[in-house]
Amino acid sequence: MGRRDRKNGTSQESLHKDTIQARRVAFKTPATAVLLLSAPEEDVLIKACQAIYEFAEEGDLSKVYLTEHGALGPLSQLIAHSNHKIRRNAFIGLGVMATNSTARTALQNMDVIPSIIDKLSLDDTVVQEFGTLCLSCLSVESCCKVQIIDNNGLPLLITLLSSSDPDVQKNSLDTIYNLVQDTQICPAVIELHGLRQLLTLLKSDFNAIQQLALNTLQTIAISKESQSAFREERVFDELIEILNNKDLIDLHIETLLILSNCMSDLESFRVIQNGGGLSTLMDLLLTPKVSESQAVLLKNGNIEIQAIAVKCFACAAQNPGLHPFLHEQKIEKVLVDLLSGGSDNVKTYGCQAFAALSSFLPSKDLFRDLGGIPIVVRLLKSKCPEIIEHATQGLANLTSGDQLNTMEVFYAGGPQVLVRRLQDTCPKVLANSITILGRMAGQEPIRCKVVSEGVMPALVEPLKSADTQALINALLCICELAFEEDARAKLRGADGLEPLVRLLRSSHMEVLRCTCMAISVCAKDEPTALEMCKFGALEILQEITQSINRRNKFTEFALISLLKYNLSLKYGLLGYLATTDVIIDGLYDAGKVGFCQKVLTLEDLCMEPVNRRRPVIVVNAIETSDEVQQKDEAQSECSQERNRILMDDISLPLLVKEVKDSIEPLIEEQEQYVALARFVSEIMGGAIEKEERDTFAWLQHLEELRCKLQSNVIPIGMISKGFHCHRALLFKYLADSIGLRCTLVRGDYNRAWNEVLLYKGEPCSNENFSQPCCYIVDLMHQPGTFLEADSTAAIEYESL
Repeated sequence: MGRRDRKNGTSQESLHKDTIQARRVAFKTPATAVLLLSAPEEDVLIKACQAIYEFAEEGDLSKVYLTEHGALGPLSQLIAHSNHKIRRNAFIGLGVMATNSTARTALQNMDVIPSIIDKLSLDDTVVQEFGTLCLSCLSVESCCKVQIIDNNGLPLLITLLSSSDPDVQKNSLDTIYNLVQDTQICPAVIELHGLRQLLTLLKSDFNAIQQLALNTLQTIAISKESQSAFREERVFDELIEILNNKDLIDLHIETLLILSNCMSDLESFRVIQNGGGLSTLMDLLLTPKVSESQAVLLKNGNIEIQAIAVKCFACAAQNPGLHPFLHEQKIEKVLVDLLSGGSDNVKTYGCQAFAALSSFLPSKDLFRDLGGIPIVVRLLKSKCPEIIEHATQGLANLTSGDQLNTMEVFYAGGPQVLVRRLQDTCPKVLANSITILGRMAGQEPIRCKVVSEGVMPALVEPLKSADTQALINALLCICELAFEEDARAKLRGADGLEPLVRLLRSSHMEVLRCTCMAISVCAKDEPTALEMCKFGALEILQEITQSINRRNKFTEFALISLLKYNLSLKYGLLGYLATTDVIIDGLYDAGKVGFCQKVLTLEDLCMEPVNRRRPVIVVNAIETSDEVQQKDEAQSECSQERNRILMDDISLPLLVKEVKDSIEPLIEEQEQYVALARFVSEIMGGAIEKEERDTFAWLQHLEELRCKLQSNVIPIGMISKGFHCHRALLFKYLADSIGLRCTLVRGDYNRAWNEVLLYKGEPCSNENFSQPCCYIVDLMHQPGTFLEADSTAAIEYESL
C-alpha cells in the first residue's frame, strides 16, 4: 500500500482481521446488547461486545446512546477478561466509543487507564491499536495525562512507536504528542530514547504519521533542555535532509517550525550552519518552492514555506550572539527585498528579524544604506498588527543613538505615519512610536516640522495610558517638543496640561521624574505655567517637597520652574528671588509660607477682614484708574476691592519715574547701587542707628495704614517707615525697573536684604578683578554701604 493511499494513517484492515470477522449479531436492541455485557457465558459476551462496537461505529448518536445506557462500565471490566476474543472486542468497543466527547467524559471517572496500560504489553495488535486509540482520546485531559504517566504508560507508548502496525504507531504517537504539551514530560521522552523513534517515523509511508512525528518534535524543541539531545541524536541532519528533498515538500512547514525553535541556541545554530542548513534556508528565502496548486495540498497551505524560513532567521536574530553570523550571510539585503514585496506572513517574520538585527551596529548602518528605512516606514500603514509592532520596534532600535537614521525616518514621512500610530491600542506600538517621534523632535532643525504634524495633540491620550512605558515615552517626547512655543500652545489648546499635571500624583518614581521634566520645559512661557498652576501643579509639588520618599532634584526643579511665573509664591515658599527673577506689578509679600500651607491669592487677601496678622505688602505701579474705567459693571466684588487698594498707591509710579530719571543715567553700576540704596532708605524713614532700631515706629505706622485702608493689604508706595523687609523689597523692585541686578533674601524676624555682585579693585591693577564678590547692600544703618557676604558685619545686619 502506497504512503498516500492510507489517509491519516488509519488502517481499516485491523477491523477485519481473521480473529474478529465483521458481522452483525442479531440483538433486538442495542440496550439488550448492553445488558448482555454482564452475562456469564463467554460466547454471549463475545457477541455482545461485537454488537456494541458495530453499533458504536454508526456515529456519535450511537455512542451517546450506549454511554447513557451504561455500556462503558462493563466494557471497562471486560478489557481485562482472560478470554482473548472477549478482551479484543471489549477493547474495540471502548476505543471506538472514546472518540466521542460524552463517552470520553464518562471514561475519565472510571479509572480505566491502569487496565488499558496493563494490557498494552500483550502481543496483541488489536488490543494495542484500540488501547492506544482510547489513550490518545483521553490524553487530551490533564487528569488523564497524570494517570498515564503515573502508571508507566510513557515507556510502553514509546516502545509501540516501533510497532509494525501503522495504526498502533499513529495512536501511540498521538498520545505522546498530547503528553508533551506539558513540557515537563519532554525530558522523559528524550531519556527513553524517544527522539530516535520519532526520527524513524519520519521515514514512514504514511503522511499523517510523518506530520505527527514532526509536530511532536516541534513541541519537544520548545524546551531549551532538548537542544543538546537534538544535537546528539543528529536531529538537525534529518531535518535538513527533508528540506533538501522536493518530494517531501508537504513536510517542509513542520520541519522549518522545528528548526525555528532551535535557531536561537548558539550551539544548535552552528550545527545547523555546519550541516548546510543555513544555505538551504537561504535558498528557500530566495526561491520559494511552493506553487499555488501545491499549497492547496498542504495541511497549512495558507502559511508559506518562505515565511517560516524567514521565521527561522527571525528566531536566530533574537540571540544577539548570533548577529555576526547572520550579518555574514548578508541577511540584511534579503530582508529588505522581502519586506518590499513579500506576503503579510513574510513581512511579519521579516519585520521581526529586522527589529532584532536593528540593534546590531553593522546591520544598523547597512539597513540605512540598503534603503530599508523608507520600506519599513511604509509598513507602518499595514493592517497587520504584528507587522506594525515589529516595524515600530525596529525603527526604535535603528534610531537609538543614531542621528542619521532618525533623519532618514523623518525624510521617509515618519512623523505623519507615526502620529496615526499614537491611536494604536497595542502598548508596544504606542511606546515605540512615541520614542521615535521624540528622537525626531530632539533634532532641532526638524523639530518645528515634527510639531506641525500634530504630535502634541496626539500625545494627550497617551498621557492617560495605563501602560507605564507609554507614559514615560510620552513625557520624554513632550520634553523634546515643548522647547517650541508653538508646541506648548498646541498642548494647551488640546487640553493636555491637566492630564500632565495629574501625573504628578503617580506613585511610579520614573513617571514622576519624567513628569517633572516635562513640566519644567513646558513652564518656559507664562500662559502654560499659569495654566498648569490652575490645575494644581504648585500645590502638588509643594506636597511632594514635604515627602522624604518622593522629593528629588527633578521635583524641586519643576517647582522652581513654575514659581518663576509666580514670584509672590516663590518668595513666600523659598524666601529668595534671584537676579533673574524680575519683580513685576502685582507681586505681594504675605510673609513666609509653609510648603503644605494653602496660599491665598491677592484677591482673597484683599477680601479678608482686618486682623492682627502680619500685613501683606503689595507692589504695583500701574495706573489703575485707567483700568477701573474699562471694567464691566458686572466685575466681581473681589476684583473691585483689589483695584481699590492698588489705586491708592499713587506714590510708587512716582518713585519709579524718579529712579529712572536720576539713578539710571549714572555711569558706574556701583554708583547706581549706592544712590538707589540711599534713595530707598530716605523713602522708608531714613537711616536708623542700631541702638534706635527698637524704637523705630514702623509697626505703628503699618497699623495706621491698615486702619486707614481698612485692609490687611498695604501698597508699598504708601509706607514711609519701613523695616528691613520693606526696604529690601522696594530696593529689588526699583533695581529691576532700571536693569540693576540684585537678589532678595528673606531672613528671620522681618529681616530681608539684597545681594549684589561687585568687582574688587581696578581692572588694570588688581588680579582679583575678574572674580566678583557678593555683597549685602545696607539699607538700614549706613545706606549705600556694601557688606561683604559672610563677614561679621553682614551676619550682624542679617540677624541682629
